[in-house]
Amino acid sequence: MKIIHSLLAALLLAPLAASHAAESSAPTGKPAPAGKLNIVLFLIDDLGWRDIGANGSTYYQTPNIDRLAREGVRFTDAYAACAVCSPTRAAVLTGKYPARLLLTDWLPNGRWEPKAKLQSGRFVRALPLEEVTLAEALREAGYRTASIGKWHLGSEPFSLPEHHGFDVNIAGNAHGAPGDFFYPYEGNWAIPTTGLRARWNVFPDGKPGEYLTDRLTDAAVKFIRDHRAKPFFLYFPHYAVHTPLQAKMEMVAKYEKIPETQQQGKPVYAAMVESMDESVGRVMATLRELGLEQNTVILFTSDNGGFYNATNNAPLRANKGAYYEGGIRVPLIVKWPGVARAGHVSAEPVTSTDLYPTCLAAAGLPPRPHQHIDGRNLQPVLAGGASLNRPAIFWHFPHYNDHPSSVPSGVIRRGSWKLIETFDPAGVELYNLAADLGEARNLAATEPAKTAELRRELEAWRREVGAEMMRPNPDYDPSFEQPQKGKKKRAAK
Repeated sequence: MKIIHSLLAALLLAPLAASHAAESSAPTGKPAPAGKLNIVLFLIDDLGWRDIGANGSTYYQTPNIDRLAREGVRFTDAYAACAVCSPTRAAVLTGKYPARLLLTDWLPNGRWEPKAKLQSGRFVRALPLEEVTLAEALREAGYRTASIGKWHLGSEPFSLPEHHGFDVNIAGNAHGAPGDFFYPYEGNWAIPTTGLRARWNVFPDGKPGEYLTDRLTDAAVKFIRDHRAKPFFLYFPHYAVHTPLQAKMEMVAKYEKIPETQQQGKPVYAAMVESMDESVGRVMATLRELGLEQNTVILFTSDNGGFYNATNNAPLRANKGAYYEGGIRVPLIVKWPGVARAGHVSAEPVTSTDLYPTCLAAAGLPPRPHQHIDGRNLQPVLAGGASLNRPAIFWHFPHYNDHPSSVPSGVIRRGSWKLIETFDPAGVELYNLAADLGEARNLAATEPAKTAELRRELEAWRREVGAEMMRPNPDYDPSFEQPQKGKKKRAAK
Protein backbone atom coordinates (compact mmCIF):
# COMPACT_ATOMS: atom_id res chain seq x y z
CA MET A 1 0.00 0.00 0.00
CA LYS A 2 2.90 2.32 0.79
CA ILE A 3 4.29 1.82 -2.71
CA ILE A 4 0.90 2.52 -4.29
CA HIS A 5 0.53 5.71 -2.32
CA SER A 6 4.01 6.85 -3.29
CA LEU A 7 3.39 6.20 -6.96
CA LEU A 8 0.21 8.23 -6.81
CA ALA A 9 2.07 11.01 -5.02
CA ALA A 10 4.65 11.06 -7.77
CA LEU A 11 1.98 11.47 -10.41
CA LEU A 12 -0.20 14.04 -8.74
CA LEU A 13 0.53 17.70 -8.27
CA ALA A 14 0.61 18.16 -4.53
CA PRO A 15 -2.35 20.36 -3.60
CA LEU A 16 -2.08 23.24 -1.20
CA ALA A 17 -3.71 21.29 1.57
CA ALA A 18 -5.20 22.53 4.78
CA SER A 19 -2.66 23.11 7.52
CA HIS A 20 -1.86 20.32 9.87
CA ALA A 21 -0.51 19.81 13.36
CA ALA A 22 -0.38 16.33 14.82
CA GLU A 23 1.26 14.28 17.51
CA SER A 24 1.15 10.53 17.73
CA SER A 25 0.99 9.16 21.25
CA ALA A 26 1.66 5.56 20.24
CA PRO A 27 5.03 4.11 21.27
CA THR A 28 7.41 3.60 18.36
CA GLY A 29 10.75 1.93 17.74
CA LYS A 30 12.96 -0.04 20.11
CA PRO A 31 14.17 1.11 23.51
CA ALA A 32 17.19 3.40 23.12
CA PRO A 33 20.51 2.45 24.69
CA ALA A 34 21.58 4.66 27.57
CA GLY A 35 23.78 7.60 26.64
CA LYS A 36 22.52 8.10 23.09
CA LEU A 37 23.01 11.66 21.91
CA ASN A 38 20.05 13.89 21.20
CA ILE A 39 20.05 15.64 17.81
CA VAL A 40 18.72 19.10 16.94
CA LEU A 41 18.78 20.11 13.28
CA PHE A 42 17.98 23.74 12.40
CA LEU A 43 17.15 24.26 8.73
CA ILE A 44 16.62 27.97 8.10
CA ASP A 45 14.70 29.10 5.02
CA ASP A 46 16.52 31.45 2.57
CA LEU A 47 19.31 32.44 4.98
CA GLY A 48 22.27 33.70 2.97
CA TRP A 49 25.83 32.52 3.52
CA ARG A 50 26.98 35.86 4.93
CA ASP A 51 23.81 36.60 6.92
CA ILE A 52 25.35 35.64 10.27
CA GLY A 53 28.05 37.36 12.25
CA ALA A 54 30.22 34.24 12.28
CA ASN A 55 30.44 34.45 8.47
CA GLY A 56 31.37 38.11 8.45
CA SER A 57 28.17 40.13 8.72
CA THR A 58 28.44 43.28 10.81
CA TYR A 59 24.81 44.24 10.17
CA TYR A 60 22.77 41.20 11.18
CA GLN A 61 22.73 40.49 14.90
CA THR A 62 23.20 36.75 15.51
CA PRO A 63 24.92 36.35 18.91
CA ASN A 64 23.44 32.91 19.59
CA ILE A 65 24.43 31.47 16.23
CA ASP A 66 27.86 33.04 16.63
CA ARG A 67 28.19 31.34 20.02
CA LEU A 68 27.23 28.05 18.40
CA ALA A 69 30.05 28.60 15.90
CA ARG A 70 32.53 29.19 18.72
CA GLU A 71 31.41 26.00 20.44
CA GLY A 72 31.35 23.89 17.28
CA VAL A 73 32.81 23.68 13.78
CA ARG A 74 31.94 26.27 11.14
CA PHE A 75 32.15 25.27 7.48
CA THR A 76 33.09 28.00 5.01
CA ASP A 77 32.37 25.91 1.88
CA ALA A 78 29.02 24.32 2.73
CA TYR A 79 26.40 23.98 0.02
CA ALA A 80 22.68 23.45 -0.27
CA ALA A 81 21.77 20.57 -2.56
CA CYS A 82 19.62 22.91 -4.63
CA ALA A 83 19.17 26.65 -5.17
CA VAL A 84 15.48 26.38 -4.20
CA CYS A 85 14.00 24.82 -1.12
CA SER A 86 12.11 21.53 -1.55
CA PRO A 87 14.94 19.55 -3.22
CA THR A 88 17.37 20.58 -0.48
CA ARG A 89 14.92 19.47 2.20
CA ALA A 90 14.57 16.11 0.47
CA ALA A 91 18.36 15.76 0.29
CA VAL A 92 18.71 16.48 4.01
CA LEU A 93 16.17 13.83 4.97
CA THR A 94 17.25 11.13 2.50
CA GLY A 95 20.99 11.64 2.04
CA LYS A 96 20.51 11.58 -1.74
CA TYR A 97 21.07 14.17 -4.44
CA PRO A 98 17.81 15.69 -5.73
CA ALA A 99 18.62 14.38 -9.21
CA ARG A 100 18.77 10.81 -7.89
CA LEU A 101 15.41 11.31 -6.16
CA LEU A 102 13.87 12.99 -9.25
CA LEU A 103 12.78 15.75 -6.87
CA THR A 104 14.53 18.69 -8.48
CA ASP A 105 12.15 21.65 -8.18
CA TRP A 106 10.21 23.37 -5.43
CA LEU A 107 6.82 21.87 -4.69
CA PRO A 108 4.16 21.96 -5.92
CA ASN A 109 5.51 24.06 -8.80
CA GLY A 110 4.90 21.85 -11.81
CA ARG A 111 4.42 24.92 -13.95
CA TRP A 112 6.38 25.22 -17.14
CA GLU A 113 6.17 27.67 -19.97
CA PRO A 114 4.42 26.02 -22.96
CA LYS A 115 6.22 28.28 -25.47
CA ALA A 116 9.71 28.05 -23.96
CA LYS A 117 12.58 26.58 -25.94
CA LEU A 118 12.88 23.48 -23.75
CA GLN A 119 10.47 21.35 -21.77
CA SER A 120 11.41 21.15 -18.10
CA GLY A 121 12.57 17.84 -16.70
CA ARG A 122 9.92 15.72 -15.03
CA PHE A 123 9.98 15.46 -11.26
CA VAL A 124 7.99 13.82 -8.47
CA ARG A 125 5.51 15.93 -6.53
CA ALA A 126 6.19 14.53 -3.06
CA LEU A 127 8.98 12.90 -1.10
CA PRO A 128 8.68 9.20 -2.05
CA LEU A 129 7.47 7.00 0.78
CA GLU A 130 9.97 4.31 -0.24
CA GLU A 131 12.83 6.47 1.06
CA VAL A 132 14.03 5.60 4.56
CA THR A 133 14.33 9.08 5.97
CA LEU A 134 16.67 10.23 8.71
CA ALA A 135 13.67 10.41 11.05
CA GLU A 136 12.69 6.82 10.27
CA ALA A 137 16.22 5.56 10.87
CA LEU A 138 16.42 7.34 14.22
CA ARG A 139 12.93 6.29 15.32
CA GLU A 140 13.83 2.67 14.64
CA ALA A 141 16.67 3.15 17.11
CA GLY A 142 14.36 4.43 19.84
CA TYR A 143 14.43 8.16 19.21
CA ARG A 144 11.37 10.34 19.67
CA THR A 145 11.15 12.44 16.50
CA ALA A 146 9.58 15.83 15.74
CA SER A 147 9.30 18.10 12.73
CA ILE A 148 8.42 21.62 13.85
CA GLY A 149 8.00 24.15 11.06
CA LYS A 150 8.16 24.04 7.29
CA TRP A 151 7.68 20.73 5.47
CA HIS A 152 7.07 21.58 1.78
CA LEU A 153 7.67 18.01 0.59
CA GLY A 154 4.14 16.92 -0.16
CA SER A 155 0.70 17.02 1.38
CA GLU A 156 -2.32 14.99 2.44
CA PRO A 157 -2.89 12.15 2.01
CA PHE A 158 0.50 10.94 0.87
CA SER A 159 3.52 12.76 2.18
CA LEU A 160 3.52 14.72 5.43
CA PRO A 161 6.09 14.40 8.24
CA GLU A 162 4.05 11.73 10.00
CA HIS A 163 4.34 9.58 6.86
CA HIS A 164 8.13 9.82 6.98
CA GLY A 165 9.10 8.83 10.50
CA PHE A 166 8.12 11.85 12.59
CA ASP A 167 6.09 11.19 15.74
CA VAL A 168 5.25 14.89 15.98
CA ASN A 169 4.35 17.28 13.17
CA ILE A 170 3.73 20.87 14.11
CA ALA A 171 3.01 23.44 11.37
CA GLY A 172 4.24 21.23 8.53
CA ASN A 173 2.16 21.03 5.35
CA ALA A 174 2.35 21.58 1.60
CA HIS A 175 2.90 25.32 1.85
CA GLY A 176 6.30 26.89 1.36
CA ALA A 177 5.50 30.02 3.35
CA PRO A 178 2.89 31.33 5.78
CA GLY A 179 0.32 33.83 4.64
CA ASP A 180 1.43 36.07 7.47
CA PHE A 181 4.13 35.80 10.15
CA PHE A 182 1.72 37.19 12.76
CA TYR A 183 -1.28 35.40 14.23
CA PRO A 184 -3.56 34.13 12.78
CA TYR A 185 -0.89 33.50 10.11
CA GLU A 186 -3.46 33.26 7.35
CA GLY A 187 -2.88 33.67 3.68
CA ASN A 188 -5.55 33.70 1.03
CA TRP A 189 -4.40 33.06 -2.52
CA ALA A 190 -5.39 31.28 -5.71
CA ILE A 191 -4.36 27.68 -6.35
CA PRO A 192 -3.04 27.54 -9.95
CA THR A 193 -5.39 26.04 -12.57
CA THR A 194 -8.09 25.07 -10.03
CA GLY A 195 -10.09 28.25 -9.50
CA LEU A 196 -9.90 27.51 -5.77
CA ARG A 197 -8.33 29.52 -2.98
CA ALA A 198 -6.17 28.28 -0.13
CA ARG A 199 -5.64 29.53 3.40
CA TRP A 200 -2.70 28.84 5.69
CA ASN A 201 -3.27 28.49 9.41
CA VAL A 202 -1.69 25.65 11.31
CA PHE A 203 -2.51 26.88 14.80
CA PRO A 204 -6.17 26.92 15.86
CA ASP A 205 -5.32 29.05 18.88
CA GLY A 206 -3.15 32.06 19.50
CA LYS A 207 -3.32 35.70 20.39
CA PRO A 208 -2.98 38.98 18.49
CA GLY A 209 0.63 40.00 17.95
CA GLU A 210 1.96 36.45 18.30
CA TYR A 211 4.92 35.91 15.95
CA LEU A 212 5.31 32.62 14.06
CA THR A 213 9.03 32.22 14.76
CA ASP A 214 8.35 32.55 18.49
CA ARG A 215 5.34 30.22 18.40
CA LEU A 216 7.35 27.49 16.69
CA THR A 217 10.11 27.94 19.24
CA ASP A 218 7.59 27.53 22.07
CA ALA A 219 6.65 24.17 20.51
CA ALA A 220 10.31 23.15 20.13
CA VAL A 221 11.11 23.99 23.74
CA LYS A 222 8.06 22.05 24.91
CA PHE A 223 9.09 19.04 22.84
CA ILE A 224 12.54 19.06 24.43
CA ARG A 225 11.11 19.35 27.93
CA ASP A 226 8.54 16.62 27.36
CA HIS A 227 11.07 14.16 25.92
CA ARG A 228 14.24 14.95 27.83
CA ALA A 229 14.29 11.52 29.53
CA LYS A 230 14.87 9.67 26.25
CA PRO A 231 16.87 10.41 23.09
CA PHE A 232 15.11 12.77 20.70
CA PHE A 233 15.55 14.11 17.19
CA LEU A 234 14.24 17.64 16.73
CA TYR A 235 14.07 18.68 13.08
CA PHE A 236 13.42 22.44 13.26
CA PRO A 237 12.90 23.81 9.73
CA HIS A 238 11.94 27.44 10.36
CA TYR A 239 9.67 29.31 7.96
CA ALA A 240 11.91 32.30 8.63
CA VAL A 241 13.55 34.11 6.95
CA HIS A 242 11.43 33.46 3.86
CA THR A 243 8.90 35.92 2.49
CA PRO A 244 6.58 37.52 3.38
CA LEU A 245 9.13 39.86 4.94
CA GLN A 246 7.47 40.67 8.26
CA ALA A 247 8.98 41.28 11.67
CA LYS A 248 8.38 42.88 15.04
CA MET A 249 8.11 46.65 14.70
CA GLU A 250 10.54 47.44 17.51
CA MET A 251 13.21 45.26 15.92
CA VAL A 252 12.63 46.75 12.48
CA ALA A 253 12.98 50.27 13.92
CA LYS A 254 16.37 49.39 15.38
CA TYR A 255 17.75 48.43 11.98
CA GLU A 256 16.10 51.36 10.24
CA LYS A 257 18.26 53.67 12.35
CA ILE A 258 21.42 52.20 10.83
CA PRO A 259 22.63 54.31 7.86
CA GLU A 260 21.75 52.74 4.52
CA THR A 261 25.42 52.64 3.56
CA GLN A 262 25.97 50.24 6.48
CA GLN A 263 22.95 48.04 5.81
CA GLN A 264 23.46 44.61 4.26
CA GLY A 265 19.77 44.09 3.58
CA LYS A 266 16.32 45.36 4.34
CA PRO A 267 15.72 46.32 8.00
CA VAL A 268 12.66 44.07 8.13
CA TYR A 269 14.77 41.14 6.94
CA ALA A 270 17.42 41.95 9.55
CA ALA A 271 14.73 41.87 12.23
CA MET A 272 13.57 38.46 10.97
CA VAL A 273 17.14 37.20 11.22
CA GLU A 274 17.37 38.46 14.80
CA SER A 275 14.14 36.70 15.81
CA MET A 276 15.43 33.50 14.23
CA ASP A 277 18.68 33.87 16.17
CA GLU A 278 16.69 34.34 19.39
CA SER A 279 14.95 31.05 18.60
CA VAL A 280 18.30 29.28 18.35
CA GLY A 281 19.29 30.86 21.64
CA ARG A 282 16.14 29.70 23.40
CA VAL A 283 16.66 26.11 22.27
CA MET A 284 20.30 26.18 23.38
CA ALA A 285 19.33 27.71 26.74
CA THR A 286 16.73 24.98 27.28
CA LEU A 287 19.31 22.29 26.64
CA ARG A 288 21.66 23.92 29.15
CA GLU A 289 18.91 24.30 31.74
CA LEU A 290 17.95 20.64 31.49
CA GLY A 291 21.54 19.42 31.62
CA LEU A 292 21.36 18.16 28.04
CA GLU A 293 23.93 20.45 26.42
CA GLN A 294 26.78 17.94 26.52
CA ASN A 295 24.47 15.17 25.34
CA THR A 296 23.09 16.93 22.27
CA VAL A 297 24.43 17.40 18.75
CA ILE A 298 23.29 20.64 17.08
CA LEU A 299 23.40 21.27 13.33
CA PHE A 300 22.54 24.64 11.81
CA THR A 301 22.22 25.36 8.09
CA SER A 302 20.04 26.87 5.33
CA ASP A 303 18.14 25.42 2.39
CA ASN A 304 19.54 27.80 -0.27
CA GLY A 305 21.16 31.19 -0.70
CA GLY A 306 19.76 34.56 0.32
CA PHE A 307 16.66 35.96 -1.37
CA TYR A 308 17.09 38.63 -4.04
CA ASN A 309 16.47 42.16 -2.80
CA ALA A 310 16.10 41.05 0.84
CA THR A 311 19.80 40.65 1.58
CA ASN A 312 23.12 41.33 -0.14
CA ASN A 313 25.06 38.11 -0.76
CA ALA A 314 28.35 39.84 -1.67
CA PRO A 315 31.11 38.80 -2.06
CA LEU A 316 29.17 35.91 -3.56
CA ARG A 317 27.52 36.31 -6.94
CA ALA A 318 23.73 36.19 -7.43
CA ASN A 319 21.04 34.88 -5.09
CA LYS A 320 18.51 32.16 -4.33
CA GLY A 321 17.53 30.28 -7.48
CA ALA A 322 20.88 30.80 -9.21
CA TYR A 323 23.76 28.34 -9.41
CA TYR A 324 26.43 30.89 -8.73
CA GLU A 325 27.75 30.80 -5.16
CA GLY A 326 25.13 33.24 -3.87
CA GLY A 327 22.39 30.77 -4.67
CA ILE A 328 23.87 27.58 -3.19
CA ARG A 329 26.61 28.38 -0.65
CA VAL A 330 25.07 28.42 2.84
CA PRO A 331 26.03 28.59 6.51
CA LEU A 332 26.75 25.29 8.25
CA ILE A 333 27.70 24.88 11.90
CA VAL A 334 27.93 21.58 13.76
CA LYS A 335 28.34 21.28 17.51
CA TRP A 336 29.08 17.73 18.63
CA PRO A 337 30.35 17.67 22.24
CA GLY A 338 33.43 15.51 22.58
CA VAL A 339 33.93 15.25 18.81
CA ALA A 340 33.68 18.62 17.08
CA ARG A 341 36.71 20.78 17.82
CA ALA A 342 35.33 23.97 19.36
CA GLY A 343 36.01 27.04 17.22
CA HIS A 344 37.44 25.06 14.32
CA VAL A 345 36.81 26.49 10.84
CA SER A 346 36.80 24.02 7.95
CA ALA A 347 37.10 24.82 4.25
CA GLU A 348 36.12 21.26 3.28
CA PRO A 349 33.40 21.35 0.59
CA VAL A 350 30.31 19.70 2.08
CA THR A 351 26.63 19.56 1.15
CA SER A 352 23.12 18.82 2.42
CA THR A 353 23.35 15.08 1.81
CA ASP A 354 26.11 14.84 4.43
CA LEU A 355 23.79 15.61 7.34
CA TYR A 356 22.04 12.22 7.28
CA PRO A 357 25.13 10.00 7.76
CA THR A 358 26.58 12.50 10.24
CA CYS A 359 23.45 12.30 12.40
CA LEU A 360 23.49 8.51 12.25
CA ALA A 361 27.09 8.54 13.44
CA ALA A 362 26.14 10.87 16.29
CA ALA A 363 23.42 8.39 17.26
CA GLY A 364 25.92 5.55 17.25
CA LEU A 365 24.14 3.89 14.34
CA PRO A 366 25.72 2.14 11.36
CA PRO A 367 25.55 3.78 7.92
CA ARG A 368 22.77 3.01 5.48
CA PRO A 369 24.79 2.89 2.25
CA HIS A 370 21.74 2.19 0.07
CA GLN A 371 20.00 5.23 1.49
CA HIS A 372 22.47 8.08 1.97
CA ILE A 373 24.40 6.99 -1.08
CA ASP A 374 25.53 10.54 -1.85
CA GLY A 375 26.24 11.72 1.71
CA ARG A 376 29.45 11.56 3.73
CA ASN A 377 29.85 11.37 7.50
CA LEU A 378 31.43 14.66 8.58
CA GLN A 379 32.79 13.27 11.85
CA PRO A 380 36.46 13.11 10.73
CA VAL A 381 36.36 16.73 9.58
CA LEU A 382 34.61 17.84 12.76
CA ALA A 383 37.45 16.36 14.77
CA GLY A 384 39.92 18.43 12.75
CA GLY A 385 41.19 15.43 10.88
CA ALA A 386 41.53 14.35 7.27
CA SER A 387 39.57 15.46 4.24
CA LEU A 388 36.50 13.53 3.11
CA ASN A 389 38.36 12.69 -0.10
CA ARG A 390 35.16 13.22 -2.06
CA PRO A 391 35.91 13.60 -5.78
CA ALA A 392 33.25 16.26 -6.43
CA ILE A 393 29.86 17.75 -5.53
CA PHE A 394 27.09 17.99 -8.14
CA TRP A 395 23.87 19.89 -8.85
CA HIS A 396 21.16 19.40 -11.47
CA PHE A 397 18.30 21.82 -12.15
CA PRO A 398 16.42 21.08 -15.40
CA HIS A 399 13.81 23.80 -14.89
CA TYR A 400 13.06 27.43 -15.65
CA ASN A 401 12.88 29.73 -12.67
CA ASP A 402 11.83 33.33 -12.13
CA HIS A 403 14.58 34.22 -9.67
CA PRO A 404 17.10 36.71 -11.12
CA SER A 405 20.26 35.12 -12.58
CA SER A 406 18.60 31.70 -12.59
CA VAL A 407 18.79 29.51 -15.68
CA PRO A 408 18.41 25.74 -16.10
CA SER A 409 21.82 24.37 -15.14
CA GLY A 410 24.06 21.51 -14.16
CA VAL A 411 27.05 22.11 -11.88
CA ILE A 412 30.15 20.33 -10.64
CA ARG A 413 32.59 21.52 -8.01
CA ARG A 414 35.86 19.59 -7.72
CA GLY A 415 38.53 21.09 -5.53
CA SER A 416 38.51 24.82 -6.15
CA TRP A 417 37.21 24.38 -9.71
CA LYS A 418 33.53 24.91 -10.48
CA LEU A 419 31.88 24.34 -13.85
CA ILE A 420 28.36 25.49 -14.68
CA GLU A 421 26.68 24.05 -17.76
CA THR A 422 23.58 26.01 -18.73
CA PHE A 423 20.84 24.33 -20.76
CA ASP A 424 19.01 27.44 -22.00
CA PRO A 425 20.83 29.38 -23.19
CA ALA A 426 23.29 26.59 -23.89
CA GLY A 427 26.71 27.44 -22.54
CA VAL A 428 29.49 26.61 -20.12
CA GLU A 429 31.28 28.61 -17.43
CA LEU A 430 34.40 27.69 -15.47
CA TYR A 431 35.60 29.38 -12.29
CA ASN A 432 38.47 28.90 -9.86
CA LEU A 433 36.84 29.73 -6.54
CA ALA A 434 40.15 29.91 -4.70
CA ALA A 435 41.15 32.91 -6.80
CA ASP A 436 37.71 34.21 -7.80
CA LEU A 437 35.06 33.69 -5.12
CA GLY A 438 32.77 36.20 -6.84
CA GLU A 439 32.82 34.21 -10.10
CA ALA A 440 33.71 37.26 -12.18
CA ARG A 441 36.16 35.57 -14.59
CA ASN A 442 34.86 32.76 -16.81
CA LEU A 443 37.88 30.60 -17.63
CA ALA A 444 36.13 28.17 -19.97
CA ALA A 445 37.86 29.58 -23.07
CA THR A 446 41.32 29.87 -21.50
CA GLU A 447 41.20 26.46 -19.73
CA PRO A 448 39.71 24.19 -22.42
CA ALA A 449 41.25 20.99 -21.04
CA LYS A 450 39.88 21.56 -17.54
CA THR A 451 36.52 22.55 -18.98
CA ALA A 452 36.28 19.38 -21.06
CA GLU A 453 37.41 17.21 -18.14
CA LEU A 454 34.79 18.57 -15.73
CA ARG A 455 32.08 18.49 -18.34
CA ARG A 456 32.74 14.79 -18.98
CA GLU A 457 32.61 14.11 -15.25
CA LEU A 458 29.33 16.01 -14.92
CA GLU A 459 27.80 14.08 -17.81
CA ALA A 460 28.95 10.76 -16.33
CA TRP A 461 27.39 11.67 -12.98
CA ARG A 462 24.07 12.53 -14.62
CA ARG A 463 24.03 9.10 -16.28
CA GLU A 464 24.90 7.39 -13.01
CA VAL A 465 22.08 9.00 -11.01
CA GLY A 466 19.52 8.86 -13.83
CA ALA A 467 19.10 12.62 -13.99
CA GLU A 468 16.02 13.82 -15.85
CA MET A 469 17.04 16.07 -18.75
CA MET A 470 15.25 18.88 -20.53
CA ARG A 471 13.95 18.17 -24.03
CA PRO A 472 13.27 20.33 -27.10
CA ASN A 473 9.79 21.80 -26.99
CA PRO A 474 7.83 21.15 -30.22
CA ASP A 475 5.63 24.18 -29.41
CA TYR A 476 8.56 26.58 -28.97
CA ASP A 477 7.80 30.15 -29.98
CA PRO A 478 11.06 32.10 -30.68
CA SER A 479 9.30 35.38 -29.87
CA PHE A 480 8.46 34.18 -26.37
CA GLU A 481 10.42 35.86 -23.55
CA GLN A 482 12.11 33.14 -21.52
CA PRO A 483 11.08 32.95 -17.84
CA GLN A 484 14.54 33.73 -16.46
CA LYS A 485 14.57 36.99 -18.41
CA GLY A 486 11.22 38.13 -17.07
CA LYS A 487 10.62 40.43 -14.16
CA LYS A 488 8.19 38.27 -12.17
CA LYS A 489 9.40 37.00 -8.81
CA ARG A 490 7.09 34.43 -7.29
CA ALA A 491 7.45 34.52 -3.51
CA ALA A 492 6.21 31.08 -2.54
CA LYS A 493 9.16 29.01 -3.75
